[in-house]
Amino acid sequence: MKRLAIFLALGLLLLSCDRQVGIDGSLGTDPEIYPDYAGVTVPSNIAPLNFSYLGDGEARLLVEGVSGTRWIKSRKGLFSFGIRRWRKMLDECKGSDLTLTVVVRKEGRWLAFNPFSISVSDSKVDPYLAFRLLPPGYQGWYEMGIYQRDLESYSQKAIYRNVLTQRNCVNCHSFCDRDPGNMLFHARARFAGTVMVRDGEVRKLNTKTDSTISALVYPYWHPSGKYVAFSVNETYQSFFNHDPNRIEVFDAVSDVVVLDTETYEISYSPFTKSQDAFETFPTFSPDGRSLYFCSAKAVSPMPKEYSEVKYSLCRIAFDPESFSFGDTVDTLYSAPLNGKSVSFPRISPDGKLLVFTLSGYGNFSIWHKDADLWAAELESGETYPLDKLNSEDVESYHSWSGDSKWLVFSSRRGDGLYTRPYLACFGPDGKPSKPFLLPQRNPLKYYTELMVSFNIPEFVSGRVKVGKHRISSALRNTEGTNVTVKAE
Repeated sequence: MKRLAIFLALGLLLLSCDRQVGIDGSLGTDPEIYPDYAGVTVPSNIAPLNFSYLGDGEARLLVEGVSGTRWIKSRKGLFSFGIRRWRKMLDECKGSDLTLTVVVRKEGRWLAFNPFSISVSDSKVDPYLAFRLLPPGYQGWYEMGIYQRDLESYSQKAIYRNVLTQRNCVNCHSFCDRDPGNMLFHARARFAGTVMVRDGEVRKLNTKTDSTISALVYPYWHPSGKYVAFSVNETYQSFFNHDPNRIEVFDAVSDVVVLDTETYEISYSPFTKSQDAFETFPTFSPDGRSLYFCSAKAVSPMPKEYSEVKYSLCRIAFDPESFSFGDTVDTLYSAPLNGKSVSFPRISPDGKLLVFTLSGYGNFSIWHKDADLWAAELESGETYPLDKLNSEDVESYHSWSGDSKWLVFSSRRGDGLYTRPYLACFGPDGKPSKPFLLPQRNPLKYYTELMVSFNIPEFVSGRVKVGKHRISSALRNTEGTNVTVKAE
C-alpha cells in the first residue's frame, strides 16, 4: 500500500513537471482567447471559467494566486479547470485576483503572452439561472423548453419541455423574488393556460376575460407573492429583407393589469389601461408600493407607423392592503423629450438602481441592434448608459441577483443571431465591471454548435423541485381556474 502511494505521488509529480515549462521570452501581445475572460470580475461560487486559446501551437497556462501557482496543459487549445480545484482556488482568492499567462511553443522556445487577471469577488451569486431555450423560428416552436442551470457547476436540467404538451409554445417564466417554489409561465396554443406554482401547488389559470384584450402576457411578481402584474397585448410581427433589424414585434393595443393570486381577480388603473396609450412591461418596486411600467402614446395605423412608437418609463403608487392604485403617474424617462424608447425595466432588490433597455423605437428590443442597457438612480433620478455592458449588437433582457451585486443580461454580440447570457458585477458606485459569458465545460464547442437562443435569463435562489410531469398533468388534465375582473 505504501509503495502504491509513493508511485501515485511520483506520477502526479511527473504530470505536474510535464505541464510546467520554462518561459524563454515574451511575445508582448495579448492572447486570442474564447470567451474573453480577461479583466472580468466573477462571484466566488461560479463554475470554472474554461476557455480556449485560438492561436496555433502547443500551449500551457500559468495560473498565479495567493495560494501559489499551477500549470495547465491545453487539449486542442482548451484550458480546463477541475471543479474541486477551481472552487478551492476561488475560495482562497476571495477579494483578490488570479493572474493567468498563456505560454506557447514557437520554434523550440516557450514564449509568454501578456498576462491577464480575473478578479474574485467576496460575494456569491444566486446558485441557479433559469432561461428558455428556443430556435429562431419566429413563427414556429417545434421544440423549446424552460431550463435551470446550476451556476456552481455545468449541470442543466429542464423545468419544463413542450414535448410533454404536443410541442406548444411555453414562455414568460417568472419567479417571486427568485424563489424556486413560487413561479409561473404561460402555455399557448394546445393545452393553453398559465401554470402557477405556489408553495408546491401547481394550478392552471385561464386568464382571458371579457374585459381584457388578451390572456395575461409579460409578468412581474409583487414581493409579497400575493400579486402579479401583467401586460395584456395584441401582438404582431413583421419581417424585413433589407433592414438590419430583420424582425419587428409590435403591439396594436396593450394594457397593464394586476392579478390577486389568492382570489384570482384582476384589477387596473385608468392610467395603466387607457385607449390613448400602449402600456406594457410592468415591474414592482422592492417595497411593493410602486408599480413601474412602459407607456407610449397610441399610434395608428399599425404597423405602418411602428417606428413612431416610443415608450416612456412611468411609475404609479400601489397599495397592496387595499389592492388599489394611486391617482397620478410619474415619468422617470420621457420618450418625447429624449427621442428614445424604454423596455424591460428591472429594479435592484436594494431599491437603488433601475436598469432598462433603451432603443430607437418600439418595446420589443431583442432584435434592435441599437438596443443598449441604461441605468436610472432612483434617489437622484440620474440616467446613464452602462457602457461596459453594451456592444455594437443587441443588449436586451436582464435581471438582478438577490444581493443587488450581479446582473445577468442577454446579448447578441457573439454572432448577431443568437442571444447568450452574460453576467456582470456592480460596485458600490452603481457602475458595472466587464461582463463575462456564462461558463461552459467547453465554451467554444458549446456556443458554436448550439443553434438556439437563451431567452429571459432569471436568477433563482435554488433548484425548482416541482416535476415537469405534474405541470404537464395540470395543463392536460384540468379545466383550470378562470380569472375574473374585480368589481368596482
